[in-house]
Amino acid sequence: MNIHDIKTLGELKRSGYKPKSIKEEIRSNLITKIRSKENPFTGIIGYEDTVIPDTERALLSRHNILFLGLRGQAKTRMARQMTDLLDEYIPVIAGSEVNDDPLNPLSKFAKDQIAEYADETPIRWMHRSERYGEKLATPDVSVADLIGDIDPIKAANLRLSFADERVIHYGIIPRSNRGIFVINELPDLQARIQVALFNILQEGDIQIRGFKLRMPLDILFVFTANPEDYTNRGSIVTPLKDRIESQILTHYPKDIETSLAITEQEADVLEEQLQKVTVSDLIKRLIEQVAFEARGNEYVDKKSGVSARLTIAAYENAVSSAERRAIIHNEKSTQVWVSDLTGIIPAITGKIELVYEGEQEGPYQVAVNLLDKAIRTQFISYFPNPDALKKKRNTGKASQQSRAEDENPYKNITRWFDAGNHLDLFVDMKDADKVNALYKVDGLYSFVKKYFPHANEKENALLMEFVLHGLSAYSLISKKTIEGKIEFKDLIGSMMNLGQLNLEDDDFNEDDYK
Repeated sequence: MNIHDIKTLGELKRSGYKPKSIKEEIRSNLITKIRSKENPFTGIIGYEDTVIPDTERALLSRHNILFLGLRGQAKTRMARQMTDLLDEYIPVIAGSEVNDDPLNPLSKFAKDQIAEYADETPIRWMHRSERYGEKLATPDVSVADLIGDIDPIKAANLRLSFADERVIHYGIIPRSNRGIFVINELPDLQARIQVALFNILQEGDIQIRGFKLRMPLDILFVFTANPEDYTNRGSIVTPLKDRIESQILTHYPKDIETSLAITEQEADVLEEQLQKVTVSDLIKRLIEQVAFEARGNEYVDKKSGVSARLTIAAYENAVSSAERRAIIHNEKSTQVWVSDLTGIIPAITGKIELVYEGEQEGPYQVAVNLLDKAIRTQFISYFPNPDALKKKRNTGKASQQSRAEDENPYKNITRWFDAGNHLDLFVDMKDADKVNALYKVDGLYSFVKKYFPHANEKENALLMEFVLHGLSAYSLISKKTIEGKIEFKDLIGSMMNLGQLNLEDDDFNEDDYK
């Protein structure tokens, strides 16, 4: 018999249906998924060996859960995906506000229905998507919001005494009976409101305005919190924290590869953009590196964290920057250049919280510095480390210059700038014009070809531009960005005759000339 054909309590009894608590239901379905090697948390990347196993253990133990971690660590997403572990449909008394189990009714309404209609009591089938409740904890949340209160309007309309249970207006928690209920940012909830949750967690019942109301709710509670909120805005009161059986620590991606996969999955880039704009692996890694740099930067508030949403928004901005340039020049296709990454600055400034020193520096300048640091960090994954080259000394006299050029592959490029040459790259420059400009720098093309002999023309050009940004990040040439133009020059300038200076000169301190 199809479950949807069961319309009354009597038919449900005859079907042999046996109710389970929500925690037993989730436990049973989780065991099935684990046995079949099926991931219960699809789309959650980077938690395979940490958060997901911890969560599975908590659910097998039938625990309420507290996800503790900084913003943008998929805490709420983990909670929402738990609905996939619920049975697809469960029976409830039709018209019940608290999703009464027909075989184990809680509310007066359900009991009255069964008393009046017996086996003819109507039931409905509730889909698992309806069995999820969520509330963002804010200081103005009240006990009435969460648990319930007496409704004087209902009392007046039904001509009921305030002593009658039917005048109760149930809050969001009782309405989530037989479901999953999530409270986000738990420390923001006032202490007296947190106290109101004690009985629900410990005894499974609710108390409303002095009613002697025994209603053992069947709910899986999931809480989320930022660990630093304990000192910033509020705290989780100790008795409540003690009643939450499993506390699970979340974290940011531990490596670039994981971060890349998350951004690839989450970025909302249109198909028409992808057809027009090519995004190289280099550009993707630079964007991800920005977030890693921000998480360890002295100007960025570590207590607030740097969400994965930064790289997602930055990636979308980078694609749009290239697309905009292509539209301006009526180009059918283009690629994201390093210079296009100036377009991700708004995505960075909007996603980081600065400490006092960072506010003094200014959010724009901090974002620019983070981008430069990302270029510096990634540069040595592609080309020799200029800092390591700088420390080498030449020995012998016969072939001193040839050894210097072997050990300092950047010499020809920096010499071109030292000779007084400069290169201007405009952010909205046509691709062909940018390529022509890059080829003007002596030694740049041959340098890239030496390390990437199989790169195609587009890749060559991008790498050539990357080299200039990298040399600037290592203070071997200067870079100045003014109103959409990036100007590369020699570091010292024509006033100082440092044309003979090379990377192996230990007496040179680039910090003196920045």
